[in-house]
Amino acid sequence: MMLNKYLDIAPEVKKALDEGRPVVALESTIISHGMPYPQNVETALQVEKIIRECGATPATIAIIGGRLKAGLNESEIDYLGKTGAGVTKASRRDLPVLVARKADGATTVTTTMMIAAMAGIKIFATGGIGGVHRGAETTMDISADLEELAQTPVMVVCAGAKSILDLGLTLEYLETKGVTVLGYGTDELPAFYTRKSGFGVDYRMDTPTQLAEAFHVKQELGLKGGMLVTNPIPEEYSMDHEVINKAIDDAVAEAAEKGIHGKETTPFLLAKIKELTGGDSLDSNIQLVYNNARLAAATACELSRLEK
Repeated sequence: MMLNKYLDIAPEVKKALDEGRPVVALESTIISHGMPYPQNVETALQVEKIIRECGATPATIAIIGGRLKAGLNESEIDYLGKTGAGVTKASRRDLPVLVARKADGATTVTTTMMIAAMAGIKIFATGGIGGVHRGAETTMDISADLEELAQTPVMVVCAGAKSILDLGLTLEYLETKGVTVLGYGTDELPAFYTRKSGFGVDYRMDTPTQLAEAFHVKQELGLKGGMLVTNPIPEEYSMDHEVINKAIDDAVAEAAEKGIHGKETTPFLLAKIKELTGGDSLDSNIQLVYNNARLAAATACELSRLEK
């Protein structure tokens, strides 16, 4: 485990790591920027509960008062939920300044992976990853999540990439960076709100044991970087492909019209999609996060057995 003087590991998380028990990292941007209060806090606490019920220890990650936190208590989660978008959405570039200023930050996929790796946590459950944005051939708008997957040794369990992105280019970028994209029970890349995208994954895996074995061998081979597990949203919560795509196209057009870009893009698009779908997208979002938490916990349990 890498020692870092700016890192605080919660006692429950530290004990689990010291004893070789499974731990699952969770991001905090979903609390501050992903949902309204109090749903965001209720969802975050429910995700932690699901992970515990599945035999693993949850470690929600954030920056509080300039400290990198691997594991938050309930009052810290509530604070992030109430403060909402008033908390900085912290990517890799923001970390040194936030820590130096003793400021707060909600972690994206990128920074959650970084802090998880510092703490020795190898499995991370999230909603969806960032990727190559539509029109990136002229804007160069590519999420830092993809670069982090290429260099940081954490397995990320998600519901695919959000379909607000260019999914084809996202997969091409991951292939260039040597990131293996696994489909859990599927040969097709899920697209967050829907189970289908029309794009294939690198390999299909059907059990948490298979996922854990692939990541375990990657580490033993000394290969750098993480792995991406794409876990389709449960059928009953999946949204109609055409409805969600029309909402996304309309939201993308409005973002372009208003000149919204960079780190503001995703929160704007998700809020707009929620409005256009009458709130159905928020319900789907919550359910897919629960689904990913279950799979991440099961995989973390298998990985801890392999490492003993």
